[in-house]
Amino acid sequence: MMHRFTRHAAIRRWFSSVPAREPNLYTPGPLTTSLPVKQAMMIDLGSRDARFLQVIREVQSGLLDLAGVSESEGYECVLMQGSGTFAVESVIGSVVPDDGNLLILSNGAYGDRMKKMCEVLNVKHEFVRYSDKETPNAADAVARVTQDKSITHVATIHHETTTGALNPMGEIGRALRDARPDVTYIVDSMSAFGAYPVDMRADNVSYLVSSANKCIEGVPGFAFALCDREKLEASEGVARSVSLDLFGQWKGIQTNGQFRFTPPTHSLLAFRQALAEHTDEGGAAGRLARYEENFQVLSKGMADMGFKLYLDDAVQGAIISTFLVPDDPKFDFNEFYHRLSDLGAVIYPGKLTEADSLRIGSIGRLFVRDMHFVLRSVRQVLDEMDVKVPVTQKTG
Repeated sequence: MMHRFTRHAAIRRWFSSVPAREPNLYTPGPLTTSLPVKQAMMIDLGSRDARFLQVIREVQSGLLDLAGVSESEGYECVLMQGSGTFAVESVIGSVVPDDGNLLILSNGAYGDRMKKMCEVLNVKHEFVRYSDKETPNAADAVARVTQDKSITHVATIHHETTTGALNPMGEIGRALRDARPDVTYIVDSMSAFGAYPVDMRADNVSYLVSSANKCIEGVPGFAFALCDREKLEASEGVARSVSLDLFGQWKGIQTNGQFRFTPPTHSLLAFRQALAEHTDEGGAAGRLARYEENFQVLSKGMADMGFKLYLDDAVQGAIISTFLVPDDPKFDFNEFYHRLSDLGAVIYPGKLTEADSLRIGSIGRLFVRDMHFVLRSVRQVLDEMDVKVPVTQKTG
């Protein structure tokens, strides 16, 4: 039998091996969150509890306000369990009828994913693919919808997380309204909403989709679609899924204030706190100011080490940055990733088909000091791997 002192020493050694702090997540989500957001989840509420139903109402109202609209102006917020992709698929599968035709403007993996959804759901669609370094443009959208009157819906990405490209979402929407006001405009604003400004009415957006664990800095568990109520009501009966029926989800909550299926109670509690912190920081403008400051420190520090941003300045957003990887045979991304993670800095691999890359985010509960931390960590790991600095780049 193990002596009690020996046993206690073994327990102490086990605990001493656990990192003293959680890592910083330099990713596009899940993100580093504040302590109060984490603490908000330490309450168990029933899905029909009056207190939880009040949380739902507060979250819906807060999200509409962020988009510059309200229920009184004819807009609705539909909360959907699951990741952001679930909500995007719920919109595409629920609002494009069998005789409709969806034009997808893509410059990365997330626009491409919309195409895949259409193929699986048997949604008629047209697809325009730009290079990863380009952005969709309003002139192309207008040309397509005026030449092909069968197009009933247009979809694009606000911020393409594949590269960090900021697309001209508002410009496209306004141009579509002038050219074809009958066209329904769908925007995936997953990693932009809450930082980059959105005005659904001014930008002619009928459906805007985002997620809890992006720029509002909540935790994973649900996403949401902000909808033009008239368009949403007209979609009744179109859905190609039971659980991802956008109209059905809205109608269920409208009827009794409850989700149709088990709601992500803890995620919503965390998100309500995240919304309060977002407001305290100055809303989208305040949040974006911090992210831009983070990005400036990050991009300069990486450039000083020889890393090159994949995108041109005119296209690059402040949310996530894609860097070309070093052209040194000693550089191995998996080793680089794990060494950084051991130091407490978690980054993302690249998703490009055109070049080898890595991605570092500027969002979440991160500040300039955290950007300096990841830069120091990158320098340390490059030194440990004996990768030459300044680095040279692989161009694909």
